[in-house]
Amino acid sequence: MDLSRYWKTIVDTLQDGVMVVDPKGKIVAVNPAAERLTGFSAEEMVGQTCRVLDCTGCKIIGKGSGANWCGLFSAGGIRTKRCTIVNKENRSVTIIKSAAILRDENGRIMGAVETLKDMSEIIRQQEEIHSLRRTLLLDEGYHGILGHSPVMQALFEMVENVGLSQAPVLITGESGTGKELVARAIHEVSGRRDKPFIKVNCAALNENLLESELFGHAKGAYTGADRARIGRFEAAHEGTIFLDEVGDIPLGTQVKLLRVLEEKEIERVGEHTPVKVDVRIVSATHRDLEDLIARGAFREDLFFRINVFPLTCPPLRGRSEDIPAIVQSFIRYNAAKTGKKILGLTPEAMEKMVQYKWPGNVRELRNAIEYAFVLCSSGGIGVAHLPPKVVDAGPQCPPPAPSVPQGDAGEKEALIQALRQTGGNQSATARLLGVSRITVWKRIKKHGVDVKREVYA
Repeated sequence: MDLSRYWKTIVDTLQDGVMVVDPKGKIVAVNPAAERLTGFSAEEMVGQTCRVLDCTGCKIIGKGSGANWCGLFSAGGIRTKRCTIVNKENRSVTIIKSAAILRDENGRIMGAVETLKDMSEIIRQQEEIHSLRRTLLLDEGYHGILGHSPVMQALFEMVENVGLSQAPVLITGESGTGKELVARAIHEVSGRRDKPFIKVNCAALNENLLESELFGHAKGAYTGADRARIGRFEAAHEGTIFLDEVGDIPLGTQVKLLRVLEEKEIERVGEHTPVKVDVRIVSATHRDLEDLIARGAFREDLFFRINVFPLTCPPLRGRSEDIPAIVQSFIRYNAAKTGKKILGLTPEAMEKMVQYKWPGNVRELRNAIEYAFVLCSSGGIGVAHLPPKVVDAGPQCPPPAPSVPQGDAGEKEALIQALRQTGGNQSATARLLGVSRITVWKRIKKHGVDVKREVYA
């Protein structure tokens, strides 16, 4: 059966777009599916170069025909490449493109045929599924972070937004609030997701070891350095480095870290040859960096470089509606690990869990469930299985705010009193006085308060 005269009918019935171009990229034919996909009619496209679609998958050379026109001809075809084109309404359309070279009987290039599969509907469905997964709070949560309260949903939205940028991020929050999980989520939604995510605990090492850990060292750089070693910045090249407890970095190392941020290059300890690094920096701390700056323990210029996009992990006591879901997640995990047939908490035990203020946040809650699993053999976890401090905790009211006398002298006295009451924490002091943290900082400067002498003494 001779099918040659039926080829146009066959091509015109295909659901995927088909476009034929000559060796100079000029469009010579399109099928109806290509017209629907692009919004252009055949009359509008034929005779134009393929540049009219502004395809991100095309490498246009434009210096002749065939291999001198574009990468398609020099590569000999394209196999299933995801890219975007611009339709007649100037909107981006995601497609999967394949292409093959057309040659005559002598092997000379006559042109190419491209198939264009519209992926817009599939991507829309994937986005809906992603949104539903977050809304319904499936077991794994949002990149491992559990929470459906408004404050957590707002945090997830911020993570999605910052993931699209390359800006340095500073994550603040109390210990146990999940700062590392948020840092990983930022990496996983970013364009660097397929590259390394390297964590450095800045509080766990002294200054010399921290510098070696961050920047690497040459052989013989110090006693015990029997071989050269790359640092975490080099290991994180093209990926993300997570500086946990950045507030504990010594001042000397802060200077070198600032240089890395500004010049995007490092020098190994014991060497003077700069090494270029392309790294996205995410930092975290539970400490008040502005307070450390006021005390001369943290560089202000470094603070402004790492704090381009601030994120705050809320404490568990501020999102108590999330506690039942988090508890159930830890119960499933421990049940699978221990083999115990424990399905949940009794209503009385859950009430105790929700009422407790959780100063250690999610980390403390996880420990409480592990404690309960030791005491409970099966069935439901009751009040008797919970840690005593959870059961016995009474009403935990915040301490009363200090009285504020009138005048500058009174303002200074109230400031010092509040700083002493909060252990020098400027954020807590601001909440106690009902002002902003910047106002607290300004009053410290205004009244010449020596925090070390007048607060910590």
